[in-house]
Amino acid sequence: MQMTEVTYSDAIPIDSYGPGFFRIAGEVIEGGAIVHAKGARSWNGYEDVDAVLSLKDQVDFILMGTGAAMAPVDATFRAALDAAGVGVEQMASSSACRTYNVLVSEGRRVAAVMLPV
Repeated sequence: MQMTEVTYSDAIPIDSYGPGFFRIAGEVIEGGAIVHAKGARSWNGYEDVDAVLSLKDQVDFILMGTGAAMAPVDATFRAALDAAGVGVEQMASSSACRTYNVLVSEGRRVAAVMLPV
């Protein structure tokens, strides 16, 4: 089997995650996190919708990590994103981490907004 190392020329990867944290590009973010090609920062949950809406011109859609298991996205949060024309794909945060890394390695314009596991 031939192994090929994945490179992230124009984006930062999610290195790992654990109980209550995400490690993104070598930096630990406690609690929720937002990551996109140009950076990463902590996220204060569904009430912090403005932080997500600020990405609308930089990404084609948002991967919404809902924590340890896939769960419905807060209705008010989803309505605000829908009104702004931002697509949301919900999944467990572990799946959002893996999917984000694959998509940015392909050069896709995507962000991950994740609640901690």
